[in-house]
Amino acid sequence: MAPFDIIALLGKSLGYMVYLLIGVGFGAVLEMSGFGDSRKLSAQFYLKDMTVLKVMFTAIVVAMVLIFSFSSMQFVDFSRVYVNPTYLIPGILGGLIMGIGFVIGGFCPGTSIVALSTLKVDGFMFAIGVAFGGYVFGESVSLFQGFQNSTYMGRFILPELFGISTGLTVLLIVLMALVMFYWAEISESFFGKKISWNDIPKLPKNIVKIIASALLVFVALFTLISGQPTPEERWNWIKNKESKNLVQRSVFVHPGELAEVMNDTLFYSTLLDVRNETDYNLFHLDNAKRVTFSNLHDPAYIKKLIDVPDNTVVVVMSNNETDAVKAWKLLRAQGVMNVYILDGGINRWLKIFPLKPGIATPITVEAKADNEILDYRFTKSVGDTILIASNPFTEMKPTDFKLQFDRKVKMKKKKVITGGCG
Repeated sequence: MAPFDIIALLGKSLGYMVYLLIGVGFGAVLEMSGFGDSRKLSAQFYLKDMTVLKVMFTAIVVAMVLIFSFSSMQFVDFSRVYVNPTYLIPGILGGLIMGIGFVIGGFCPGTSIVALSTLKVDGFMFAIGVAFGGYVFGESVSLFQGFQNSTYMGRFILPELFGISTGLTVLLIVLMALVMFYWAEISESFFGKKISWNDIPKLPKNIVKIIASALLVFVALFTLISGQPTPEERWNWIKNKESKNLVQRSVFVHPGELAEVMNDTLFYSTLLDVRNETDYNLFHLDNAKRVTFSNLHDPAYIKKLIDVPDNTVVVVMSNNETDAVKAWKLLRAQGVMNVYILDGGINRWLKIFPLKPGIATPITVEAKADNEILDYRFTKSVGDTILIASNPFTEMKPTDFKLQFDRKVKMKKKKVITGGCG
């Protein structure tokens, strides 16, 4: 399933050759489009030649439509497509600085390289300026690094901003782009060709552009109607690979190991308790958050788990294991990394780290594979207010420290397919 890791598939030599050919092809297309001419590029700011806007927005819109329509058809896993993290205020300021430089110099960094490749003097001077600016930035970034990393929003996309579906976002952007293209044509005729307003054709007549526009709208509507894959559908994509971790129990962490992780300053631990509210209130681990399966289907909630630091361990738990396994599948399907399951659930935790007499007593329940009943009857709700919930080793006798278990926690980073235009 796309996106494909070219280096892993072809090796470094052939992989880099593919990247080189794509780069050369991209540069050639820019040059043939006139993007190596600073006069053509600058003309957009005077509304005389809108080629830059039309070419760049065409590339953006076509790529967007293809990615999300293929995602709808389950050919592309969008969670593995790299999206630059958003730093809102620094991004806005950086965009303004680059825009001013574009107006003054007539190039962006990419088009200056195109001009340089054809030995244009202005492209050469602009490229020198880009290199010098990069050097100055690198030498001075420590002075404003706090600002540079401020207003971090992670992997943030427009559906999250507007609170609408991905398909509707795709359709609206396509319609917006078509309106912009229409007015770009009007602008070029009026400001560039100096045609009077009354003589400018108001209806598009280019049959190729009309067909292409209709095709974009059709595919966008298909994306809207089809919707994006559900977490359950995405689990089926990775089921064959990830199910081995369940069968081999390599993602089930012993209560003793979890207690170590919770008290290890090298880790951040995010504990997700999927039990019902009654059992959660009776007893839960320190800082464990009660979540529902609706939460685990909520893209906004999943985004928070994806954006955690790389040294974060996510552990899901239920009374036994059944519901925790279901939650683990949903999290892995949506790209959450370093997710583990509490081995034996809360029942095993309380068996290994017993509560003080008078708080709870064990009860006998019918043994079932999907049994999610709390095996203890509590006399009062204690939540996470007792030491057993946070650092159980402090209440154990010296003879109890002979817990033997295989440590399963191994930190991994999410692998995404990166790319883009600098």
